[in-house]
Amino acid sequence: MPFLRARAMNDGRWFFSKAGYLYRTAAILVTAAIGQVEAGMHFDAFSFGSIRIDGVTYAHDVVIDRGQVRKRKKKPSKAFREAFGHTPVSTAEAIPWNCQCLVIGTGTGALPVMEEVKQEAEHRKVELVIVPTEEAIARLKEQTSRTNAILHVTC
Repeated sequence: MPFLRARAMNDGRWFFSKAGYLYRTAAILVTAAIGQVEAGMHFDAFSFGSIRIDGVTYAHDVVIDRGQVRKRKKKPSKAFREAFGHTPVSTAEAIPWNCQCLVIGTGTGALPVMEEVKQEAEHRKVELVIVPTEEAIARLKEQTSRTNAILHVTC
């Protein structure tokens, strides 16, 4: 993925400008010759209801897609809420499939993952790891390369 511009901030973070937008990443290693970017994320804190990644606190579920953190948009999965007693992860959501391994942190184990997600992971040949969020964070600290995540933080 080519970037137009990269600049380091005073606190060591990097910002990349691509088509006029700024993308925040952490601990960037750039191989300019072939344009590869690999991000190592820092999970500073995790407690019920919030997670702190690279100095930013999130009070909602997050999706980590190739080093970018965004809010989990679970509205497409709300239709399945009654069947599971909780809004599950479903293929109706924007799941970050562009990886070799997808880690789903289930909070304390409360977040259901629909069978169709497991089947889609198998079809795409993506290793699917479904564990409590604390364990998911430990896994992400060990292996961030080619690993995306969905982390449930509220229960």
